[in-house]
Amino acid sequence: MSQRHVVVGAGPVGLATARELVAAGHEVLLASRSGRGPELAGVQRVAADAADAGRLTELATGAHALYNCINPPSYDAWSTYWPPVAAAFLEAAERSGAVLVTASCLYGYGPVDVPMVEGMPDAAQGTKGRLRAQMWADAQAAHEAGRIRAVEVRGSDYLGAGITSAHVPMVTPRALAGKPVWMLVRPDQPHAFTDVRDMGRALAAVAVDERAWGRVWHAPTNPAVTPRQAVADVCASVGRPPVAVHGTPRWVLRVAGWFVPLLRELQETAYQFERPYELDSGAITRELGLEPTPWEDVCRATATNEVSTPALR
Repeated sequence: MSQRHVVVGAGPVGLATARELVAAGHEVLLASRSGRGPELAGVQRVAADAADAGRLTELATGAHALYNCINPPSYDAWSTYWPPVAAAFLEAAERSGAVLVTASCLYGYGPVDVPMVEGMPDAAQGTKGRLRAQMWADAQAAHEAGRIRAVEVRGSDYLGAGITSAHVPMVTPRALAGKPVWMLVRPDQPHAFTDVRDMGRALAAVAVDERAWGRVWHAPTNPAVTPRQAVADVCASVGRPPVAVHGTPRWVLRVAGWFVPLLRELQETAYQFERPYELDSGAITRELGLEPTPWEDVCRATATNEVSTPALR
């Protein structure tokens, strides 16, 4: 049955989600601050301020689901950007009756020494992790009180078409040119990487399955590899040889952080690349039948920047 879905945030996650919903036969409103962007078949672009609860309510009224696929304008603006946006989504979901579907990250768990699995406590001590944990705690409380219907999907660092600001995609152009690369992380620790298309698939799936509501899900994600191996595999996916991959010592980030706000903010989450950072996404495979895109396809999409929908598995 065709439904109307409102996706707020026209970055890679929002676009991936919109494509999945259109492929399933749904009507999609894709909202961004400007309302502009390349035309997408089956998608209507609209303008909206994500912190404007009235506007979100207007768009979501009569819709099946309202998706928070927002990417804040800068990494150092989280503490001021997220609270009013999160509050606006909660209010719009309650007033409209649309299912609130949130795209999130793994920051809420904080540093862990085992593979992350749904149901682990959100024990982050850093500002960003506490923010994301509180956003879900508030949504879950409203869900359990019967005020809204809510669900959250968490993914790790993204790979795939359209991703430009994540660690591996940032160095991909230089690596494909056969030049050595420097990463802002340690390149020798296992790390989970999520294909942005798999994040979109997961968001679209949990929105329409009542069994999925009221809990956190992990997007389908392949076994962890080191950033060094990820760069090599991205190169190999298009027939290019591996290149030297160098990391950045933590002390360099600390010193540089005095002058560059972005680098200062990265110190809070640097633990993710200083120890194994593994993600267990088995629940969404067992319960909803979603498997991760084959790793070679993930790497090829990252190398070519070509958007495609993985075959159903």
